[in-house]
Amino acid sequence: MKFFETSKYHSFKKSTYISLRWIGIAGQLISVNFVFFILNFDFNVLVSNLTIFFGILSNLYLIFIYKKTQLSDRSAFIFLVIDIVQLGILLYLTGGVTNPFVIFLLIPSVFSSSNLSFVTNSLLVFLTTIVIIFLTFYSENLPGPISDHFHVSPYYYYAIPVSLIIALFFLNFFAMTFGTQSRLRKEALAKMEEVMATEHELLSLGGQAAAAAHSLGTPLSTIKIITQDLIKQFKGQKDIEKDIELLFSQVERCNEILKRLTLNPVEEDDFIDKDLTMREYLSEIISSFKEISKRQFIFNYDQDSNVRKITKSIEIVYGLRNFIGNANKFSRSTIYINLKSDSETTEIIIEDDGNGYPKDILPKIGEPYLSTNNSQEKSKTGLGLGLFIGKNLLEKNFASILCRNSKTRSGAEVIIKWSNRDLFNI
Repeated sequence: MKFFETSKYHSFKKSTYISLRWIGIAGQLISVNFVFFILNFDFNVLVSNLTIFFGILSNLYLIFIYKKTQLSDRSAFIFLVIDIVQLGILLYLTGGVTNPFVIFLLIPSVFSSSNLSFVTNSLLVFLTTIVIIFLTFYSENLPGPISDHFHVSPYYYYAIPVSLIIALFFLNFFAMTFGTQSRLRKEALAKMEEVMATEHELLSLGGQAAAAAHSLGTPLSTIKIITQDLIKQFKGQKDIEKDIELLFSQVERCNEILKRLTLNPVEEDDFIDKDLTMREYLSEIISSFKEISKRQFIFNYDQDSNVRKITKSIEIVYGLRNFIGNANKFSRSTIYINLKSDSETTEIIIEDDGNGYPKDILPKIGEPYLSTNNSQEKSKTGLGLGLFIGKNLLEKNFASILCRNSKTRSGAEVIIKWSNRDLFNI
C-alpha cells in the first residue's frame, strides 16, 4: 500500500475493542442483576439478561470466528450497531431517557469517531440520535420503587434527549477533528521515517559503490594493460583484433561507470561520514544545491562558527537541507544564509526573496499537510511536509525553530538556534 493511501484505510485493533466490550458487558450484568435481586426493583430482568447474552455471543464470535487482528471499517460498523441496539433495548426496558445510564449510548459512536471513516461515523451518530428520540417517547417505566414518586416537568424531561444529542454531535466532531489530525501526523512521521531510512540506505549504497570502485580499479587496470599487449601481438589479424578492441572498450566503459559512482554515489556522502564545523556543514549543503539550482546563494558567517566540530548527524544535515531546499524552491533569485555563533549559542538564519508564507498558515507551520485558503497562492505552496520533517529532525537534536515572514526581505525567514552545550554534545 502506498503511503498516501493509508489515510483512506480505517480500522482499529480487535483485541482492544473486545476488552472494552467485556468491561461493558460485565457492567451491564452487574447493574441489571444488582438492581433486580438486591434492590428488588421491578422490571423485565429475563429479557434484559437475554439481551446482554446476545452481546456475549457477538464477543465470542469476534474471539473465535473473526480471525483478523484488525476490525475493518465495515466490520466495526456492524458490531458498533449491535452495541447501540443492545444498549437501546436495555434502556427501553428500564426507563428510557430517564435512566441515568442513557449517557452510555454516546460511547460507541464517540469511540469510532477517531478510528473509522466519516461516512461510518455519521451513520452511527444518526442511528444513536434515532435511538435517543425513540427512547424519549417509547419505553417501559423506570424500575420501582423510584417510579412511584419520580416525576419531572416536561421541560426537564425533553431537555434530557436534547442535551444528549448536542453532546453526541459535539463529542463526535471534537473526536473526528483530533483523530484526523492525529492520523495525518502519524502518517507524516511515518513518511519522515521512510525518508530517513531511504537516506541511510543511499548512504550505505554510496559507501559500497565507492568501495567497489576502489576494489575493482586494480583488476580493471590489469585487464586494460593485457588487452593493449594483445592488440600488439595480434596486429593484422582482424577477427582477433575486433574481439580485443571490444574487450578494451568494455574495460573503458567499466572505468567510466566506476568513476561516476566514485564521484557521486550519493550527494552528501563526502561530508556526512565525518565530523565538521557548522560552517562546513552549511558550505557543503549549499554547494550541493548550487550544482542543480540557478539561484544565487549568499552565505555570511562569523569567525567563531568554524572553531568547534559537530558529531556527524544525518538528522541535522537532512533537516538543514529541507529548510534550505524550501528556500531554494520558493525564492525568486536569491537565498540568504547567515551563521552566527558565540560562546553560548549557534544561530542559522535562512531567508529568501520569494512571496513568503501565506498569512493563514503561519500559525500552523510545522504541522503536516498544510493548505492555504487563498486560491491564488495554493498553486505556489506545497504540503508542508518539508517543513514538518525539517522541524522535527532539528528539534529532535535540541534546536529551537522559528518560521516567519522576513522583516527585511519579501520572502520567508527561518531561524534555527542551538545552545552550544546541546549542539556539541549530540
